[in-house]
Amino acid sequence: MSVREAPLTDTGDGLTPAGPGWFVVNVADARGLSHPTAGKYVRFENLDVARFPHFGINIHVLQPGEPNAKYHAESGQEAFLVLDGECKLIVEGEERTLRKWDFFHSAPMTRHVLVGAGDGPCAILMVGARLEDEELEYPASELAAKYGAEGARAHKRRQVGLFRLVERFHAREARLAR
Repeated sequence: MSVREAPLTDTGDGLTPAGPGWFVVNVADARGLSHPTAGKYVRFENLDVARFPHFGINIHVLQPGEPNAKYHAESGQEAFLVLDGECKLIVEGEERTLRKWDFFHSAPMTRHVLVGAGDGPCAILMVGARLEDEELEYPASELAAKYGAEGARAHKRRQVGLFRLVERFHAREARLAR
């Protein structure tokens, strides 16, 4: 059985797969989105018609002081590779500086957030497992609050089908970016 190539479509924000299958796209041509407080990112999948079922992957670009998310932990593992620039990693209440080619593996339920640092943008390859029944935690953190990355209130919840929540979040981001 052979797998068909997914055609790419131009959304106006860049190229995205128009359906399931394999495809090749250059980062410079892939769909780019932005969030008013959480940077810009390149998404390789199309959440409407060609969502990757096992993992999410993107390249996130943060300006100095810009967090990629709120300080959190989740039951799926994640991996982060700094491609260029510098960022601060807030992990389990500690602060570390990450630079080009530094790799951070976030084991399940590791509390973390990344914040742009240095003199310019920081590009980070981000990969995360997708679990149907994912547990999320947004703990209080004075250190994360220092960077504007603490959630409005500390809480913990189970999210069935987390990717649906992420889809809604990113759809909102795309509308705001236009």
